[in-house]
Amino acid sequence: MQTFRLVKVAGKSIIKNKMRTLLTMLGIIIGVGAVIIMVAIGEGAQGQIEQQIENLGTNMIVITPGAATTSGASQGFGSFSRLTGEDAIKIRNESIYAAGVSPVMSSFFAQIVGGEGNHRASILGVTPEYQTIRNWNTTSGRFFTAQEERTGKKVVVLGQTVVKQLFGTRDPVGERVVVNRIPMEVIGVLESKGQTPDGNDQDDFIIIPFTTAQNRIGGRSFIRQILISTYTPQDIPAAQEEIGAILRESHGLAEWEADDFQVRNQEQLSEAAQGTTEVMTALLAAIASISLLVGGIGIMNIMLVSVTERTREIGIRMAIGARGSDVLTQFLIESIVMSILGGALGVALGVGGSSLLGSTMGWATAVNPETVMIAIAFSAAVGIFFGFYPARKAASLNPIDALRFE
Repeated sequence: MQTFRLVKVAGKSIIKNKMRTLLTMLGIIIGVGAVIIMVAIGEGAQGQIEQQIENLGTNMIVITPGAATTSGASQGFGSFSRLTGEDAIKIRNESIYAAGVSPVMSSFFAQIVGGEGNHRASILGVTPEYQTIRNWNTTSGRFFTAQEERTGKKVVVLGQTVVKQLFGTRDPVGERVVVNRIPMEVIGVLESKGQTPDGNDQDDFIIIPFTTAQNRIGGRSFIRQILISTYTPQDIPAAQEEIGAILRESHGLAEWEADDFQVRNQEQLSEAAQGTTEVMTALLAAIASISLLVGGIGIMNIMLVSVTERTREIGIRMAIGARGSDVLTQFLIESIVMSILGGALGVALGVGGSSLLGSTMGWATAVNPETVMIAIAFSAAVGIFFGFYPARKAASLNPIDALRFE
């Protein structure tokens, strides 16, 4: 019996019992759809986190304070700061890998009055290079210049959240706001960057020149952060090593003394975030794959019932010359066709479900073509694995016993 005829016979058998076939495929449909939706949620979350990390800046290195030790116990990174604006200047002058350097004076809040509102937001005191390091454009106005930073001009650039709170939809450029009782001119509005990976609003602050923050608002010598960008991503490892050596010299640390600062880059943040989302995606896919297993067991169950129902038919086929391998192939084809068809419908369900979740729930979802191909291949494998035993049982029937079967 030729393969084409076997496929034709298998197709007729499937069409003959439409409702039973549909119910048999339902497990595969739900399983494949669930796997695609779960993986799409995981991939979407990973893509969103990667985008948020990219929004932090270009080829960025972050220097933060080291750990203080009290009564022999470390208080954790960031508990003790010896970073200063002079450290940033030293790095800018001596580093061959640093394309941009900006000290960041932050972690304090101010009452901001202007327009039609009164809002409390955090302040960042930075240099003009901060804009390049963070790759942060303005939607209106401009960023302050190096001259304005050196002379401590009372100018301010607002984040989108602050603009909405104070001015609504009105362009605030050219207006004046009062920051901790100090009047300042609004010269620009930053584009929106949304939330950071840890959920903080990147748009709910104002940016002023570093010297202005230091002399008029901050009043502190030590700072909480220095941001650095390299010329290329490949320069980051060498830059980290070089910056570490510069800061150790600046702080007068002996060889046996530990660093009193921490140097990190975006790749480290990205790897940590990716590791978390990959585990989450794998867990969701594993849970959803149970549905495929249940669907495969359903196919085996129905195929065993089919073998029992068609025992006499099998006997007739064998009596007129069909071989055991022909019978095995016929039943195996039926199982595979149901699995692949169920897989295809499951893909449609998964893609549609992912789009629906994205539009109604606002979740970030991403359907990977590789996931679709793997889901279909897996559904075909389920058909082969769970269909082989019933097919083998049908092929091993004795023709005489099969003809006598009632």
